[in-house]
Amino acid sequence: MLALLIASAPVATAVDAERAFAADAQRMGQWTAFAKWADPTAVMFEPQAVWAQGFLAGRKNPPSSVRWSPAKSWTSCDRRTAVNTGPWRNPAQRTNGYFTTLWMRQKSGDWRWTVDGGDELRTPLAAVRQPAVRRAACTNPRLRARLIEAEYARPINRAAPPGDTGFQRSADGTLLYQWQVQASGARHTRVRLWSGRKFDTVLDQRVAAPPPAKARANS
Repeated sequence: MLALLIASAPVATAVDAERAFAADAQRMGQWTAFAKWADPTAVMFEPQAVWAQGFLAGRKNPPSSVRWSPAKSWTSCDRRTAVNTGPWRNPAQRTNGYFTTLWMRQKSGDWRWTVDGGDELRTPLAAVRQPAVRRAACTNPRLRARLIEAEYARPINRAAPPGDTGFQRSADGTLLYQWQVQASGARHTRVRLWSGRKFDTVLDQRVAAPPPAKARANS
C-alpha cells in the first residue's frame, strides 16, 4: 500500500518531474518515458526541430536507457514553468553529455516537458544530490510586460515551432525561453529570468553542427 501511495503522490516541482521522468526511462524504456512526459506540442532536435510525439510514435526503445539527473533549475515566479539542466550518461555506449529541458505545469497540475535538447561532452559532468534552484522575482510587472512586448516585436521571435526558431515564456512572464536552429543543425538556446528590473540571462548554450554522417543517422 505504501508503494502505491508513493507512486500516486503529486509531482510538486519541475525537479521532481525530471527525476520521475528519468526513473520512468529506466523502468519502462527511454522513448516510452519521453512520450509519456511530453506535452502534445513538445519539440525535440534531430538535429532540426521536430514534433516530439510524432518522432516518438512507434519508436523502439533502446536496450538500455540514458541516465540523467538535474543539476540546476530556473523557475518562474508562479512556479509553473521551469528549465532544468544537468548531466546525462549512456553506460552502454560509454558516452556523456548534458540536457536542457523546458517544463510547464498543466491545468491538471501535471508537469510536462515542452522542449528538450542537449549535446555530448568529452568530459562528463558530475551529478549533484541537490540541484541549485533559482526562482524569478515577482516584482515590477509593468516594466516586465513592456520588455516582453518588445521581445515579441522581434521577427525572430514570431516564428512557430518546429521551424527554425521558438520563443516561449511562462504565463506570468518571468521566464523567457528561446531557441534557434541553423540549417547545419547548429543550435542556440537562451534562458532569461526576471530579476525585478531586467531579464538576466541564466543560460546561454550553443551546440555545434553535427558531422554530416551523424546528422543522416539521426534522421
